[in-house]
Amino acid sequence: MPTEHAAVRVVHKPWGSHDLQPWSAIDGSHDAVGELWFERADKDAPTPALLLKLLFTSEPLSIQVHPDDTYARAMGMPNGKSEAWYILSAGPDAKIGAGLKHRITAQQLRTSIKDGSIVDLVDWRPVVAGDVIYIPAGTIHAIGAGIVLAEIQQQSDATFRLFDYGRQRELHEDASVAVAHPWPLPKASQPIHLTSERTILVASRHFVLERADLPPGSSWALLAEAETWMLVLDGHAAIGLAAASVGEALFVAGGRTSIEVGSGGLSVIIAYPASRPVASLLQRLGERPGYVDPVAPPVFGPANLVEVRP
Repeated sequence: MPTEHAAVRVVHKPWGSHDLQPWSAIDGSHDAVGELWFERADKDAPTPALLLKLLFTSEPLSIQVHPDDTYARAMGMPNGKSEAWYILSAGPDAKIGAGLKHRITAQQLRTSIKDGSIVDLVDWRPVVAGDVIYIPAGTIHAIGAGIVLAEIQQQSDATFRLFDYGRQRELHEDASVAVAHPWPLPKASQPIHLTSERTILVASRHFVLERADLPPGSSWALLAEAETWMLVLDGHAAIGLAAASVGEALFVAGGRTSIEVGSGGLSVIIAYPASRPVASLLQRLGERPGYVDPVAPPVFGPANLVEVRP
């Protein structure tokens, strides 16, 4: 099956949220949900190169860093972890940390981990819905409270903590100093409008992240050269044989897939492993006479969910 609804893995975190609306109807009232991981519905299917998540924060996350491919493989891991964030919503004072305010030495970094002053060295930036932040491996980073974001990343859970707000979890001083780039994050490239419908948000060596805004009632062909993730931000559509609405993710295992956009239009983010955008990814088809709006599907039920404790 070339197109499939993603299964949802629920990850409970102490810094998570109890209310996931409108992105999910999952009930977090009894145990805060920090992350929703989107996975292949078939557990025996090959593991994708990329992992798509939603994160919900009511408290700040740890200050952390991820290794690059070289360091990770030297430790016996398959690859490192570069990632990108797409801000879905943010409170009035919401901030993220990306890189440091200025360059420091490895010894200064080690000292800041020991005494907690790393918090003051991080470059904290306000964010609003629609912001995009690329975090290449080696970047010291953190996510503040009051944020909902979509994260696309290399398939890896290699994380080293530098500061954890007194949560009594292990810090990884030696590993963090070994892999971190203790300097400011270079200024990001501006989004590129590839067409009137497609905007390239991130084009890195590991993946491309783009946003597509498709007009109401339009028909498209998605020509995926490799695995492709799609997350619905607004509207709904029939994608292949699957109906999709806000907060749902689909996985396309290559090949051609049809997209029949609903009456409210469709906004999605799309991610795929490549070093440059695929120009032929979306092709508009002829207008359909007698268009009938696809029916949005129900939200995922308990059978689609797997709970993971912190």
